[in-house]
Amino acid sequence: MGLSALGIEYGSYLLVGAIFVLLLTGQPLAWVTGLVALIFTFGWFGPMALPLVTSRIFGFITEYSLVAIPMFILMAALLDRSGIAKSLFNGMRILAGRLPGGVAVQTLIVAILMAAMSGVIGGEIVLLGILALPQMLRLGYDRNLSIGVVCAGGSLGTMMPPSIVLIIYGLVANASIADLFIAAITPALMLLGFYVAYVLFICWRNPDLGPPMSKEEAAQESLGSALKSLSAPLFIVFVVLGSIYGGIASITEAAAMGVSAVLIIALIRRELTLRMLQDSLVHTLQTCGMIIWIGIAAAVLVGVYNLMGGNRFVAQSILGIEAAPVVIIMVMMLILLVLGMFLDWIGIALLTLPIFVPIVIQLGYDPIWFGILFAVNMQVSYLTPPFGPAAFYLKSVAPKEITLKHIYTALLPFIALQLVVLLTILFFPPIATWLI
Repeated sequence: MGLSALGIEYGSYLLVGAIFVLLLTGQPLAWVTGLVALIFTFGWFGPMALPLVTSRIFGFITEYSLVAIPMFILMAALLDRSGIAKSLFNGMRILAGRLPGGVAVQTLIVAILMAAMSGVIGGEIVLLGILALPQMLRLGYDRNLSIGVVCAGGSLGTMMPPSIVLIIYGLVANASIADLFIAAITPALMLLGFYVAYVLFICWRNPDLGPPMSKEEAAQESLGSALKSLSAPLFIVFVVLGSIYGGIASITEAAAMGVSAVLIIALIRRELTLRMLQDSLVHTLQTCGMIIWIGIAAAVLVGVYNLMGGNRFVAQSILGIEAAPVVIIMVMMLILLVLGMFLDWIGIALLTLPIFVPIVIQLGYDPIWFGILFAVNMQVSYLTPPFGPAAFYLKSVAPKEITLKHIYTALLPFIALQLVVLLTILFFPPIATWLI
């Protein structure tokens, strides 16, 4: 007697429970998901079910949209290892001036420009942690404000095109990635606006939280040198996003153009070395390997679960809620928020979206709008304890006296702002769709 004797309801509980129990052992998500997928494949359908596994793997790895991901990761790795991102930060110093909280605002603007260059999140937080955090602490900025700005700003890559979160969503939900990129611009700028407004408000009420730069320090940078420093990063943003929105290149082609632009600029600036290129390629292979393995395992698990009848079971359970459709969407958002506290966003996307998106469409909602909600939700997951990746990225480069407790405490106001934006887009969908 196989696992099928349990029935789909108890089988679902066993499947989810097995994943969480195995994750507690400290094993990577890809191995855990893959092991559970194989156990349920053979336990539910018998030993002849191997073609179910191989067909799902082939379908996932031959998806053309995946080609864009290595290029964007390589672009981020090159930016991290070249002086382009550092020039961007230094060039923005002139704009900070003598405004209370100005360096924090500058850091947020640098963060969204970096997000628009690469769309990869971890590297941005590490880079801002190296460049911006010591600068703010040296100027006497409040520790919590400095930490929150770095982590929240660095996480804007989940929203700002060319976001890899949106690429994965478009791939799984079979939605237009270009439309997702266009739709994400307004919510991304809204998040940035909320962060900037919060920083300016608390520094206006208490200037000691973000002391202005001294006249001598503000005078060190000329406007001309600042514009020169900003020219290369803005050119890369123009190449990537301009080619997409101008209809010149597809997402994948734009990613390759972005890598080419970074390489050419690094060569002109005499920053391109064989060691830098090697380190960037190794980092790209490691990151892509993680994404591909999680994707393969999740594709098999979701495929088998759907054949078990799991998609119908989940759909009936969610649609069976006696409530308005918007309440059902809120339930989905709550599920994603809870999962985001424990799982990586890639695993959440590949495990939940194949089930959630058809329900969203059945309810009559736009999958592009739901994709933006998903991206904001995943941005919240980057900050929320106990496993918020942003905290661990920053801890790896922060001064030793800054603990994880300090970081998570500092993130609470920014998590609240993210939830406000999430609810705003939930109840006012045109915010996300008016540009399409």
